Amino acid sequence: MEHVTRTDDPFRVIFVCTGNICRSPMAEVVFRALVTERGLGAKVVSRSAGTGDWHLGERADERTLEALTRRGYDGSAHRAKQFSAASFADNDLIVALDRTHERILRAWARTDDDEGKVTLLRAYDPAAASMDVPDPYYAGEAMFDSVLGMIETATRGLFRQLEPAVRAPRTTPRAMRGPDQEDLP
Repeated sequence: MEHVTRTDDPFRVIFVCTGNICRSPMAEVVFRALVTERGLGAKVVSRSAGTGDWHLGERADERTLEALTRRGYDGSAHRAKQFSAASFADNDLIVALDRTHERILRAWARTDDDEGKVTLLRAYDPAAASMDVPDPYYAGEAMFDSVLGMIETATRGLFRQLEPAVRAPRTTPRAMRGPDQEDLP
C-alpha cells in the first residue's frame, strides 16, 4: 500500500473534556476564532468531544454559551460529541482539559503514536498554577467566565506553538519518508 503525503490537509485539533458541553466547546470555539482571525481557517480544524456520552447531540450548556457571548464568541452551532477510537486517526493533536481526561485518553490510545498526540491545554500557559481547567458545571456564571479566561490564555499559547508549523507547507520530512514516497510539489 502506497503512502501519500497530502500537503493540503488541514491540521486537526480536538479538545476533550467530560461531557462536551462546557470546557471543550469553549476551547474549540476560542481556538477556531483565533485561527480564523490569523487567516489560517483553511489550514486548521478545531473540534471538541467528551469522554462520556451523557450529552450527545445537545447544545453547549447555556452558561457556556452565555460566557462565550459575553466575550464575543459564537458557540451556538455546537452539538456534543463523544471521543472515539477513530478520533485518534481523525486528529493531529488531542488536547485534554484536565489530567483525568489526559489519563483516560492515554489509556484509550492503541499505539504510541496515538498516545503521543495527547497533551494538556494548560501546558501551553506558562503562568498556570495547575494543569487542570476546573469543571464549571456545578458552579455559577463567574466560574464559567473564569474558566473561559483560562482557556483563552492557554489556547493563545497553543496557537503560538502551532502557528509556525501550520503556516509552513505540510510535508513529510525527507528523513521520515519511506522508499515508496516521492517528493511532492
